[in-house]
Amino acid sequence: MSSLAVIGAGYVGLTSGVCFAKMGHQVTCLDVDEEKVSQLEQGLPTIHESGIGELLSEGIESGNLRFTTSAKDAVKNCDFVMLCVPTPSNANGSVDFSYVKKASESFRDALKPGAIVINKSTVPVGSTKLVEEVLQRPDVSVVSNPEFLREGSAVEDFFHPDRIVVGASDIRDAQKVADLYKNKEIPLVLTDPATAETIKYVANAFLATKLSFINAVAAICEGLGADIEDLILGIGLDKRIGKSFLKPGPGWGGSCFPKDTRALLHIAQNAGYRFGLLEGVLAVNEQQNQRVVEKIRNAVGGDLKGAKVAVWGLTFKANTDDLRESPALTVIKLLSIEGAEVRAWDPSVKASHPLIPSQVLLSQDPYAACEAADVLVVLTEWSVIRTLNPEDTAKAMNQLSVVDSRNVLDRESWQTAGFSYQGIGR
Repeated sequence: MSSLAVIGAGYVGLTSGVCFAKMGHQVTCLDVDEEKVSQLEQGLPTIHESGIGELLSEGIESGNLRFTTSAKDAVKNCDFVMLCVPTPSNANGSVDFSYVKKASESFRDALKPGAIVINKSTVPVGSTKLVEEVLQRPDVSVVSNPEFLREGSAVEDFFHPDRIVVGASDIRDAQKVADLYKNKEIPLVLTDPATAETIKYVANAFLATKLSFINAVAAICEGLGADIEDLILGIGLDKRIGKSFLKPGPGWGGSCFPKDTRALLHIAQNAGYRFGLLEGVLAVNEQQNQRVVEKIRNAVGGDLKGAKVAVWGLTFKANTDDLRESPALTVIKLLSIEGAEVRAWDPSVKASHPLIPSQVLLSQDPYAACEAADVLVVLTEWSVIRTLNPEDTAKAMNQLSVVDSRNVLDRESWQTAGFSYQGIGR
C-alpha cells in the first residue's frame, strides 16, 4: 500500500482522501482550516455527498485516514502528494494559480526524494512545469491526474470512473499514479501533462455545450409547439448522441462548468484561436437565465415589481448543497433587481448563506415558501419536489401559476389542480 498526502480537504480532496483510504492506502489530508480539520477528525463530513460520512468514519477507525493542518507533517515520508486546492477564475477568465503555488511552497522542503506530486485540481495547461518551478526539486516528479467527479455521485464516480487520465513526462510515473486506483478494468489514458490538463477543460466545456444546445432547442420547441421531452427521447436513442446532458433547465452552473468553459476560451485565445462556438455556449446560458425570468414575469402579468415569488430549489443541481454559480441564484438576483419579493425553500439549505441575496426569505417547508405567492418557480431538480402535492400548494398561494424550469412536475396533475403551467420547451 502507498502513503498518500492530500493537500486540501474540500470537495475533491475529501472525496479522494476517504476513497483512497477505503482502498487501503495510508492517507493524510491537509487543510489550513483548523475548524474543518477538527470536525473531520470527529468523523463529521464538511460536504454534502452521498457515502462520504460512512467512508470518513471507516477510514478513521481503520487508521488509514488522518487529518492535519501541518503541510510538513502531511507529506513527510509520503510516496504521493495530491494537490486538491481551489483554482478560481480571474476576471479575464484565466485561472488563479495562487492556491496551487502557495500549497506547493508549503511542503516542498519536506518532500522525500522520489516522491510524485499529483495535480488533481483543474489547473492551467502547463501547470506541471509551473509546480516544478515552484518546488525546485529535481528529485521529485510532477504529474497531472484530472478528476471527473460529479457532485451528488462523487463516490460512485471515484470507484467506477469512465477512465483514468494521467499526464507525465515519464510513462513510469504515470503508471505508478494509475496503479493507485487498483482497478485494471478501467480504461487508462496515459499521455503528456499538457494533454491531460486540456482533456479536463475540453470535457467540461463539451458537456456545457450540450446543455446550452438543448436549452436553445427547447426555445425552438416552444415556438413550434413541439415537446422537448419527446424530442430528447427521439435524439437520445441515437448512439452517436446519447441522452446524457440533454436536460433543459434554467441554465447551467456549479463550481466547474462556468470556470472551466471560460478558462478554455482563455486557453484558446492564448493559442491563437478565437473559439466562437464556446462564446455562443456562454451567451446561450446567460440568455436562458433571462428566458426563465421572462416566463416568471409573464406569469404575474408582465410586471415583477412587488410580485411575490415562491422558489423551490437554490443549489445548482440536486443532491448537493453547493450554491456556487447556481443558475437558481442568478434567476433570483434578476427577479430581485426587478422588485420581486422572493421566498425560497431548498432541502439542503437550512440557513442564510453569503451567496443567497440578503433580501430572500428562506423557508424550512416547501408549502410555507408558497404562502400568498403569485407564482411558484422550480429551479432545482430535487426528486422530493415530484412528491409535493399541488392541491396543498394551491391552498397556500395567492395565484395559481407555476414555472417549472426543470420539467420535474407532473404537468397534468398541476393543471388539474387549477395551475397555469409553464415548463421549458413544452
